[in-house]
Amino acid sequence: MTLSVVILAAGKGTRMFSDKPKVLHKLSNQPLLQYVINTVKQLKPLNINVVVGYKSEEIKKEFPKDDVNWVNQTEQLGTGHAVKSATSFFKGSQIIVLYGDVPLVNIDDLQKLIKISEGGLGILTFSKEFPKGYGRIKRLKDEVIGIIEEKDCSESEKKINEINTGIMCIDSDKLKKWLPQIKNNNSQKEYYLTDIVDLAKRDNVKIHTYEAKNEITISGINSKVELIAMEKMIKQKKNDDLIEQGVNIVDPLRTEIRGTLNCGSDVEIDVGCIFEGDVKLGNNVKIGAYSHIIQSSIFDNTNVKPYSHIESSEVGDNNNIGPYARLRPGAKTKENVNIGNFVEIKNSKIGRGTKINHLSYVGDSEVGENVNIGAGCITCNYDGVNKHKTVIENDVFVGSNSQLVAPLKISAGSTIGAGSTITKDTPANQLSLSRSKQTSIPSWERPKKK
Repeated sequence: MTLSVVILAAGKGTRMFSDKPKVLHKLSNQPLLQYVINTVKQLKPLNINVVVGYKSEEIKKEFPKDDVNWVNQTEQLGTGHAVKSATSFFKGSQIIVLYGDVPLVNIDDLQKLIKISEGGLGILTFSKEFPKGYGRIKRLKDEVIGIIEEKDCSESEKKINEINTGIMCIDSDKLKKWLPQIKNNNSQKEYYLTDIVDLAKRDNVKIHTYEAKNEITISGINSKVELIAMEKMIKQKKNDDLIEQGVNIVDPLRTEIRGTLNCGSDVEIDVGCIFEGDVKLGNNVKIGAYSHIIQSSIFDNTNVKPYSHIESSEVGDNNNIGPYARLRPGAKTKENVNIGNFVEIKNSKIGRGTKINHLSYVGDSEVGENVNIGAGCITCNYDGVNKHKTVIENDVFVGSNSQLVAPLKISAGSTIGAGSTITKDTPANQLSLSRSKQTSIPSWERPKKK
């Protein structure tokens, strides 16, 4: 048994009231379509085919690393027409059809649907208390005899609770035979994929159904109201899972996890924190209020104080970060480092025991162990065209309000006098300073307000 995947993603999504294609709208900071692609990869299909139409080039640019076939549907003439557009890419003995705006489809449901559908037609269904807007599964006793779209339902058919999720698994040869036979004799003048049910019955092909267990896994996103509602459900589940693992989240309603958050033991997260991408927190880590952590690792016993921003960085054991600190991509700190208020670190390594406590910028630098960088210091790493590196060796003391003009090496044991602009490499274990002569003018008077 082999499998090809078809994901329908051609629609504009008019109810989103946006120029952006619907499948590019983000749920927990990830495009809706990305969820579906990531899920079907677990099925190990022979290929993944994504049918696109509205702003197709914009969609393709969003997924440069995903190995998918992009199928252009120049006219949006219904689901049957969309799947037919992809027939030249069919490789497997089975074809599973999914939707780019149903992001949380469950892998177990798909695997079971595939299993029961071998050689025939399988439909993923759900019993919905309020089924308005969905096609209904019409049965005679237990046998499926048709799927009726909402717009074509009679009043009695609208009372059916079992709905069609739209997700199907179909024998490839049979699907290729049926697709050209679908007609558009309906109120929308569209080619419905669901019409293959009638064709399967005509050919005496067994129609199987599997009922999804959780409504959120079959729910599509058609409006920003629905997008926000699903966002809330995901956030609540992620927070609940972490709390069950022992994480102390002070206020789950004010904690946003927009990716994955892996925590060690005795982690504390204060109010208003946001986590994006893949974030790892070690044991006994404390994240202060309103901090924003993106794609970073923070190791054991580190205290991130309020209003700190950490992106694509590694923070070592026993660090104190913030408040109001910013670690930009490429920042790496070793053990027992202090990064204080209004300090910015970018693409730099900070050695064990180093302190940068106030109002400083360190960029494109390699800072050794037990270094003290005073308030208001800057590594001047950019000459207007190129970036240059600053090396600060072990046991250096940099006085307040100093500028280190790269490329530069501050040798071990150096002391830089406060207010200096250092442009040349310094000798080890010496005081280096650069200041203009101080002058006092006795006859000078302050300006007076006119």
